[in-house]
Order: sequence, then structure tokens, then C-alpha cells
Amino acid sequence: MTLLADDPTGAALLAAMPCYPVPSQGRSPAIEALRTARVGQGLAVGHDGVMLILRRPWLALDTWVTPPISAYLPYGSAGTPRADLRCGLIPRELGNRVLGHLREALPNESAAFILWNEVTRQFSVEFPVIDEATPSRLVYHPPILRPDWHLICDIHSHAAGPAFFSATDDVDDAHSAKISLVFGRLDSADGPVTASRLCAGGMFLSLPRSPFAGDRHDR
Repeated sequence: MTLLADDPTGAALLAAMPCYPVPSQGRSPAIEALRTARVGQGLAVGHDGVMLILRRPWLALDTWVTPPISAYLPYGSAGTPRADLRCGLIPRELGNRVLGHLREALPNESAAFILWNEVTRQFSVEFPVIDEATPSRLVYHPPILRPDWHLICDIHSHAAGPAFFSATDDVDDAHSAKISLVFGRLDSADGPVTASRLCAGGMFLSLPRSPFAGDRHDR
């Protein structure tokens, strides 16, 4: 078999993000193994486009990287997009606890993380060490994860300001697999506004539903 790379570093990078053509007939054991993996990522190339397959203990994601390829390819379909929380929906009471914490920090910005334990399947809230907090600036540290714990949500507030993702947020989120949430207008009687996205494979994807149980978007 011809090697895909003769440089060890290049070979390691290709192994970390393999790329598989989808057979037009039969099955692909390599793609099936990737889709059932506990942890992994790779690309499936089909006649209908290139799909990122990403697996984490808490997330099963299949999402398009490209539109359908116009050139003729003797390949099958890469499949159907999906974004499933293997960990399940986050308990609503944890979301309420985070929201209360963010409001208590007014007029300054604040932050929180939601973690999940792969063994016990329990969620937890962790509030980070904050180096600097003002109404328009926040500097904080991500958690140091203990064994079996995974970061599910990275949450911060914009205090009384609007909810959006800044250029700094884009840099921070670029190489992570997590849900990012920003809460704004925390002083409003009409309730806060929220910006949300799923960060995966260097992409920022719209959430198909709220990650919290009980929210109107969780159906």
C-alpha cells in the first residue's frame, strides 16, 4: 500500500484527521468505526460533499464541510447530518444557577462552565478564576479537568450589553469542541438575550436546539 505521507509529522496529522472515500456499494468499515468511536474525527468524501465526523464522549456530530462536489466521483453518499448530545440535555436548574451567578456579577461581565462526568453521567457547574472583570471586558481561566470530566458549555456574559461572539471569542473557540453561550441584557426586565453556537473542527455551527432540558427549543 502506498504511504500517504513520508514525513512522520505529516503522517501523524493525517492519522489524527483521516479522510475516507465513501464506497458506492457496500459498507465502509473505516467510516463505521469512526461513527461508533468514543473519541475521534475524520472526513467522509461522498458525491454529495465532504462531511466532518466528530466524536467525543458527550457529542456525536456529522456535519457538512463542503457543498455537493460538482466533479464526477464514483462515491456513495456521505450520509445525513446529525448533532446529538451523548451526555443528554443539561438540567434546567444548572442553567438557572449560571444565570443567577451572571446577574449577581452585574454591572460586570462574568463566566461559568458546565462539565459532565463520563462515568457517573452527572453534570456540574464550575465558576472560573477571574483575573479582570469590567462591564465590557473579562479575563478568566478555563477549568483544569479531572479524569472522566468533560467541558460541555463555555458560558460568559456581556452584562447589560448585547449578546454576540467577539473576535477574541472566535480565537478562543477555534480549536475546541464545546458549546459556547453568551448572555446579554442581563439587567432587562424582558429577560436576557442569548447567542449560542457549537464549536467543532474549527467551525462555528448553529445549535439545532437549546442544550438545556425544559427549554422550548429542546423538542
